[in-house]
Amino acid sequence: MSSHQLEIILSRQLADSLSIPIFLVDPDGNLLFYNEPAEELLGKRFEETGALTVEEWSTMFKPNYINGDPMPPKHLPLVKTLENHQPNHGSFYIKNFKDKTIRISATAYPIIGRPDRFLGAMSMFWKNEGS
Repeated sequence: MSSHQLEIILSRQLADSLSIPIFLVDPDGNLLFYNEPAEELLGKRFEETGALTVEEWSTMFKPNYINGDPMPPKHLPLVKTLENHQPNHGSFYIKNFKDKTIRISATAYPIIGRPDRFLGAMSMFWKNEGS
């Protein structure tokens, strides 16, 4: 990550030290990192997947609305944040790498550096109890 902005490097360090699952993406939506709690929920270590494009990560978990209908990637909170540079939140189902369906809630927010530079986004997500 040495070629990334300081704010992205610090965001990765923050994600690495928290116990809530976190995705970190660049301004184009390329996945730069997900932390150990995310690895546990998703069923695969970041070292195994590596960086992924927005087209890859937004479809590989087969997101579905709560009613079971497929969710287009553009409706995912993190993709919305990439488009509008605003915080977004939602609940939906994903299928993890172990083929287990999990209901999650996710809150995504932009990473804005000084002076008003959009540097990417971060999404915190968690498994909804009872799912």
